[in-house]
Amino acid sequence: MDELKYPIGQFDFSEEVSDEQIPALVTQIEVLPDLLSKSIKGLSEEQLNCSYRPEGWTIRQVVHHITDSHINGYVRFRLALTEDCPIIKPFDEVQWAELEDAVNMPVDVSLRLVESLHKRWVRLIRSLTGSKLDSEFHHPDIGNVSIKKAISLYAWHGNHHLGHINTFKKKIGLEI
Repeated sequence: MDELKYPIGQFDFSEEVSDEQIPALVTQIEVLPDLLSKSIKGLSEEQLNCSYRPEGWTIRQVVHHITDSHINGYVRFRLALTEDCPIIKPFDEVQWAELEDAVNMPVDVSLRLVESLHKRWVRLIRSLTGSKLDSEFHHPDIGNVSIKKAISLYAWHGNHHLGHINTFKKKIGLEI
């Protein structure tokens, strides 16, 4: 079950993120909208409403969740860059995924939103140098998180959910 839940492994908060890693991580964030669109292309409405694992979200919910999460991430970056270690508000991703729009809204709405969001987010990140990458926000459940660490987290997050979609496609015999 862990392999289905974490197809690329769990994120390791203890792992250091070097300045040299940042460009590749930012590229992963940059290409996510295109990879996400390609990963669900050709899936029927019925398939979008299927879960990628027992007790997991539907593919539709995963797409909407990525957008919800990355909107929050973008705001967290902006807060960290304009305030001194602001305390951010976590969101209940499970409850958000159960809201009507996440359950029933066409996925193209979130695909367009995440595409625009990532263009702004990547431009912002690429403008950061030196100490700006060390700016932090405080997550009540995790503690202080630097922009550098958050870049790594959100790159992982996108790939993590692409893994869920690819697991589903493999399960139903579609090419990934």
